[in-house]
Amino acid sequence: MNSLRSVMHAPGLMRLLSVRLLSQMSDGAFQAALAFSILFNPDRHTDPMAIAGGFAVLLLPYSLLGPFAGALLDHWDRRRVLLWVNLLRAVAVILVAVAMGTNSPDFVVLLCALLVTGCSRLVASGLSASLPHVAPPRLIVEINSVFTTVGAGMLAVGAGVSAVLRVIFGADNGGSGATLLAGAVFAVGAALIAASFRTRELGPDRPDGEGHTIGYAVVRGLAHGVRAVANVPSVAIVLGALGTHRLIFGFNTLMFLLLVRHTELGDSLGADVRAITLIGTSVAIGAFVAAGTTPVLVRMAGRRGTITSALALGAVAEFMLLTNKAAPVLIAAVLIGIAGQTVKLCGDVAMQCDIDDSFRGQVFAVQDAVFNTVFVAAIFLAATVIPPTGFSVPLIIVGSALYALAGWAIWGSGEHVEGPAQPELHPIEVLSR
Repeated sequence: MNSLRSVMHAPGLMRLLSVRLLSQMSDGAFQAALAFSILFNPDRHTDPMAIAGGFAVLLLPYSLLGPFAGALLDHWDRRRVLLWVNLLRAVAVILVAVAMGTNSPDFVVLLCALLVTGCSRLVASGLSASLPHVAPPRLIVEINSVFTTVGAGMLAVGAGVSAVLRVIFGADNGGSGATLLAGAVFAVGAALIAASFRTRELGPDRPDGEGHTIGYAVVRGLAHGVRAVANVPSVAIVLGALGTHRLIFGFNTLMFLLLVRHTELGDSLGADVRAITLIGTSVAIGAFVAAGTTPVLVRMAGRRGTITSALALGAVAEFMLLTNKAAPVLIAAVLIGIAGQTVKLCGDVAMQCDIDDSFRGQVFAVQDAVFNTVFVAAIFLAATVIPPTGFSVPLIIVGSALYALAGWAIWGSGEHVEGPAQPELHPIEVLSR
């Protein structure tokens, strides 16, 4: 712990953390404002397929282009990417606010929001790929946990800012447009801090496609990213676990977005914005807990045991949703937050420690593509079978079974989950494996 405290005083690490915090506050403020504007806006009405279509417009285009765009992170100076993409995100948020405030149709708002989402995902991949340049490998698990925990907290803070602004400016189109602008302010702050890094301080040390044009690097980005994943079993296996979690999370997302609009989940939860906020907060609490427990579990049981345990916990949590009562739903949300964040942290460590820096940005972009594509596919699948009230017993049972099957498969995958063979390490260094 003393080593971690001393490392956290490193200026480069703290500046990168600051970029992440402001970036996630921007994400939280924008995402919450957009959700409030479309799902809980008296001027707009949405059904399950419309919600699924909205997620598809926001996430799928970047999922298709992300692995190519990820080549920018391994070809250009990552400092420049974090600076200019954050500024572009601020401009895009303003466009969304104008579209919402002028009562533009949903598809216009979502098309503008698509640019915001693409910028956000590219920034997130850039931050993850840059971390090994300012953090020692022996403490990468702990530092990831700290970054992810505080970042998730800032996501919630950003959402809270939007919730307060929604009360001040109102829930109609005009008020929604004003609320959205908070995301632009935080994005500009992140860009200014990113500008303080030296050239190439965040990598890549050996640019992929060096000596070639950016067009050459981008065209080859997908192939390089996929090949890098395929050649490292520890990363490929963890991406499979992440994909499973996102599939189930997609089921749950649509189910509860519909459920809180049609059902009072008891006095403690209520409905609409209040209910979805409490459920989201519970998931965030679970992620916070996972930040403390994951390093300990990795040290005791390795990545394989940690991921398997997380997926088993997810299976149990899904079954708890069958009660459809406030207390079990909130407890299940916490457990799902623990499960998902544990798998995510193990995946980040695998990509940061087992993938060469020249391809790391592209691999994180491939992860984003898997995340978003599976998530959207799950929402569309759920939209075809879910009842208008949102509560679906078959979806919950399928989700629990998928968690269990994924855990069983990963447990049977052997030591491949642990990453490439490494020399004997000091006990604290085992955490980075």
